[in-house]
Amino acid sequence: MSALMHSGASRTHSDDATTPSARPNHNHHAAAAGLENAATLAEVRAALEALHVREAGLTRRLDTLMASQTDLSRDLGRLDMLRAGLGSQVIATRSIGNDMLATAAETAGDLSGKVRKLDLEKSRVEDTLRVVEQVAELKACVHGVVGSMGAPQDWEAAAGYLSRASHVPEAIIKGPFAAGIVPSVEVPDAPWTTLENAKESLCTLFLREFEKAAADGDGTKVTRFFKLFPLIGRTEVGLDVYGRYVCQGVAGTARTTLKDGIGGQTRKDGFFYANALTKLFEHIAQIVEGHGSLVERHYGAGKMVRVIERLQMEADVQGGIILDTWTDECSLDRKLTDVKSYPFSFLVQSFLPPQSRNNTPRINSPAAGAGTSSRASEDEGVNMKEVDALLSEIAVMLGRWSLYTRFISSKYARLILVKGPDSDGSPLLTADVITKSNLYKKIMAKLVSPYNVMTGFFFRRSVEKSFQLDEYPPGLSLKMNKPIETEAPYIILAVDDVMYIMNSTIQKSISTSQRDVTSSVIPSIERILSADFIGMIQRKMRDETYPKPVIQGGFPPEDKIVQFIVLINSLETANQYLNRIIEGRISHSQDNPDASIPGDGLKESFPFEKDAIMVANQLHKLQKTFLAKSNELLTEGINVLFERVVKLRLRPVLAETFRDADYTLTEQELAEYAEQNEEDPDQINEVVARRFERGWDMLMKPVGRIMTPATFSVLLETTARYLSRVLEKRILSHSGKTSEYGAIRIERDFTAIISIVAKGHYGIREVFGKVTQLMMVANMEDEEWDELVTLDDDDGIEWLLTEDERKKARALVRRS
Repeated sequence: MSALMHSGASRTHSDDATTPSARPNHNHHAAAAGLENAATLAEVRAALEALHVREAGLTRRLDTLMASQTDLSRDLGRLDMLRAGLGSQVIATRSIGNDMLATAAETAGDLSGKVRKLDLEKSRVEDTLRVVEQVAELKACVHGVVGSMGAPQDWEAAAGYLSRASHVPEAIIKGPFAAGIVPSVEVPDAPWTTLENAKESLCTLFLREFEKAAADGDGTKVTRFFKLFPLIGRTEVGLDVYGRYVCQGVAGTARTTLKDGIGGQTRKDGFFYANALTKLFEHIAQIVEGHGSLVERHYGAGKMVRVIERLQMEADVQGGIILDTWTDECSLDRKLTDVKSYPFSFLVQSFLPPQSRNNTPRINSPAAGAGTSSRASEDEGVNMKEVDALLSEIAVMLGRWSLYTRFISSKYARLILVKGPDSDGSPLLTADVITKSNLYKKIMAKLVSPYNVMTGFFFRRSVEKSFQLDEYPPGLSLKMNKPIETEAPYIILAVDDVMYIMNSTIQKSISTSQRDVTSSVIPSIERILSADFIGMIQRKMRDETYPKPVIQGGFPPEDKIVQFIVLINSLETANQYLNRIIEGRISHSQDNPDASIPGDGLKESFPFEKDAIMVANQLHKLQKTFLAKSNELLTEGINVLFERVVKLRLRPVLAETFRDADYTLTEQELAEYAEQNEEDPDQINEVVARRFERGWDMLMKPVGRIMTPATFSVLLETTARYLSRVLEKRILSHSGKTSEYGAIRIERDFTAIISIVAKGHYGIREVFGKVTQLMMVANMEDEEWDELVTLDDDDGIEWLLTEDERKKARALVRRS
């Protein structure tokens, strides 16, 4: 076969070898046709030449085929020999299969059949033995139950026999074999009848003894009979009676708490009902934690769920009584009505145009209207101290309810899933036994909803009262010779008050661990801060402290400027306070810088599902909304301060700075001028910088010492941008008039001005980029300028000047 393949390959190779000689004569038929159609001698010779070439090619191919015939014949002979040998092997194999293996296969088949019969007989014998053993066990259990319930009255033994009998299949117990074997003279009834009668009798007995032990307070006997119910197949009965037993203890403790108080505390004492609710939850938690192992050990995994459900029903009753009593005692409905009807007169009046206000007096403030009634916070029928105390007590109740809910849900998850809620990374879910309970609905109606309403009122009323009692820091002045004794930052009193109350309000709401609370309180704080807090400062800036001159063309009064700056400081400081409060609540760690992932503090307070992420998002939204409105007003206020104060006073400073400044003089002319006026040329060169520094310090230092560093930086940058434009125009105004020495003086003077403005604020120098480049272009040597022009945009300089501005700067110097 290999020879055949070799021969075929050789033939193919030979064919391929002939192919190149054949390819040039691909048109042999065309050549023959050309011979027939030849008309000249040259055409005839060409056609004959083509035919000769074709003939030579065919001859070579035939020679090659004849040479390979010998190899082919030899390979065919080898194949014939191999076929003959293979045929003899096939015959021998068939002979072996027919003569030797057939008998062995038949023997194996017989043995396999006999083994299967033996296995079948063995399994039948084993089944029979198993039935006999089970019937024997059943008989022993039946007689053991009857014997134990007789004179010995060994209830544990009787329950044990019934438990053993429960492992015998029902088909065996009710089968004919057991019915014929088990009954005896002492126990004539069928086995299933005997067992059922024993179970009913023992169940009745255990119930009677359990209730007697419970009434006597005998915990040992209670535990003894509680453990016997599952042995007699009455698990549900045992769990129910045990649930009633523990609930009686819960109810008794709750009634005693409401009647006699806690540790001498009476109903009139603060947080009495919060402590009563706490004790109720603690009692239930102790029962679940302490008795759970007993129930699980004797009744099986997950059976404590039924007891928890029964306890929750009792918690609904006792917790409802506590909440209803508390609601009546504190007159919650009346307080809610008062809170909802509160008019917020001061805030409403503040939002009206100045001419439409009733001039509501500020309470206990140094301004007009001082000396009003000491009932400042109750001037319209709501006692803020009572509301604050009520909110604190509700927050404690909700916090205890959250801890109880977390405990029960965690236990519930372990009992139902037989694993911890965090064992597979899944979030903790609120148990259905909680969400479907009546106490949950009552908590929502009598605690969560009133808390949300009163917290919104309390915070808004606190904001209103803060502005009613608001004061500006005393002793502030723009006169540098008058020291300031008050500590920075110089802000209105309302900022500290409002931010402190906001912080405590958020903290108290988070302490409840209730997403329904935070989802209402935080947006309420956001609305009040954005509308009332920012709105009040905006109206103060617009109506009370706007820096406008008293007479046309004059400067604003100093007290208005100072108060306006204080309000700007107040906005910036409020931003800082808010940022610290929000970031402190979210509590990001260095290992968790992602703002979208809440820190451990929120996760601890809100362990359920995605509650922590929701609260973090609400806090971020509060932060973002407040900062957006505050920064908008802050920017507008700084612009007003610049336009109405700094810009007006900067103009005479610049006029004085460049008074008599003549940049057309050459160096010699300047020396002659100094000699004529008996002045030092160096002092003349420094006069512009000295004048500007004196005027700049008189303008900016009084403002800078009152403003916060951040707001002053913004004002300084705004002023620098304006000053940069003024200097640019002043440079270009000397176009074609300045001497070369005058251009050098301009650069020296303007550089000094920039250094004075940027002192302590190096980044301000970037604002004067165009001024710097104008001076650079004006003082370039001709060769350097020509080189820059030649390089065009490849000069490596990041130009702030347009090409036209560069040409104007170059034309600044009067060149000969």
